[in-house]
Amino acid sequence: MLGSVTYLADTPPQLLPARELMAFTLGSHILLVPFGVALPFITLLMHYRGLRRNDAVALKLARRWSAVMAVQFAIGVVTGTVLSFELGLLWPGMLGRWGDVFGLGFGVEAWAFFLEAVLIAVYLYGWRRLKPWTHFWLGAPLPLAALLGAFGIIAANSWMNTPQGFGLDAQGEPTDVDVRQAIFTPMFGPQYWHFAVAMFMTAGYVVAGVYAVGWLRGRRDRYHRLGFTVPFTVAAILTPVQFMIGDATARAVFHKQPVKFAAMEIVWKTDTHVPEYLFGRLNSDGTISGGIKIPQLDSILAGFKPSTKVTGLTSVPASDRPTAVQATIAHWAFDIMVTVGSLLILLALWYGWCWLRRRDLPRSKWFFRSAAVAGAACLVTVECGWITTEVGRQPWIVYNRMRVSEAVTDTGAGALWAMLGLVMAVYVIVFAAFLAIILKMRTRWRLADETPTAGGAGDPEADTPYGPRAEHGPAPAGASPRGGPDRHGDGAP
Repeated sequence: MLGSVTYLADTPPQLLPARELMAFTLGSHILLVPFGVALPFITLLMHYRGLRRNDAVALKLARRWSAVMAVQFAIGVVTGTVLSFELGLLWPGMLGRWGDVFGLGFGVEAWAFFLEAVLIAVYLYGWRRLKPWTHFWLGAPLPLAALLGAFGIIAANSWMNTPQGFGLDAQGEPTDVDVRQAIFTPMFGPQYWHFAVAMFMTAGYVVAGVYAVGWLRGRRDRYHRLGFTVPFTVAAILTPVQFMIGDATARAVFHKQPVKFAAMEIVWKTDTHVPEYLFGRLNSDGTISGGIKIPQLDSILAGFKPSTKVTGLTSVPASDRPTAVQATIAHWAFDIMVTVGSLLILLALWYGWCWLRRRDLPRSKWFFRSAAVAGAACLVTVECGWITTEVGRQPWIVYNRMRVSEAVTDTGAGALWAMLGLVMAVYVIVFAAFLAIILKMRTRWRLADETPTAGGAGDPEADTPYGPRAEHGPAPAGASPRGGPDRHGDGAP
């Protein structure tokens, strides 16, 4: 605690509110990112199933998910735009000095964002106006655009973790920028794939969790079964893959950011045969309170043998490493992420075992209870991953090149605290509106399913996915989503 107080006393007064403001807005925005990155893929997967198998239920699900996708994208525009402004307003020192080196990543993200907006608009428009397969293939680039946006952001962040691709002149200013090296840094690959797979996992578990709740409440129809099975299968397949990628990413941190690894594992002194602590708290004198100690395991995990030397926090001066409190925060975030990932592997194995044996879902209510909370648990791990990455890098905003205190704005602390309060109030309203819209859509869809009206006039999504709107008259009987009676896509499912 004393070390934290000393650290804060040596920093500008505006640093704490600037960091809190950035942490709140980024922590809020990142909750929406899994749906922006992965929901288009899950929606198109269901859409493909509907067209391929002439499945009206699958098409209904895809259409409804596309509506949720559009609402989420609109909210993400708001929170993402705020972050873009904050990056320049709160941290002008970083962008002013290093923007020419790593700024291309943000340009790629902006280009991908506008492309995704156009593709979502076309996809939503096409449900009633395009031929079925034409509509599907026009939406197919959506996941690629989302992944391209993630590419830009992770390229910028991985450069902050392992900066390269530039030289320094006599004044210490960057020169001779190599864009390729600045993008493809040593941490880019591990970070990008770890992030991308996490987004697909999280979106899959969250979407499946909605239908798991319905299943627990007695809604055992094919609509809920299919709504659960497709996204949960995607997430379950990726769960063990993510565990291996996460292990490789932690090992990359061990080699490329040894002090951050020391913070993640609360290793105080450089040594071999280093024990692993599950949770626990690092004290300022290097002792560890609480937690579960497993002898030699940290060295084994880092280098596959007990004699592996693990760099400790004391390998660098106190001013160049995270404080004991920051290291404990990074350690807890990392351990929570690993714990949740391990539990999700058990859940995925449970699902896979039942499916391979009976080609059916598990029958236990505890499975569906676990599935219902898996999405929320994944969102927690997404937050923990960001905390591990950012807090473990302290006190550097650009690792070993620029401190956070050197990049912060000159704006007064009082103004920043006031801005934080205003942003929090606005975000509460924005997220409340988002939740209210989603709940209203869910209620409308449920009523439409329980009391369908003639021609689908009471529910736009219950209408024929392709062809004229209900007010123009009911679709011909026996039509198909593959193209209808005249094979031009105007038939009813």
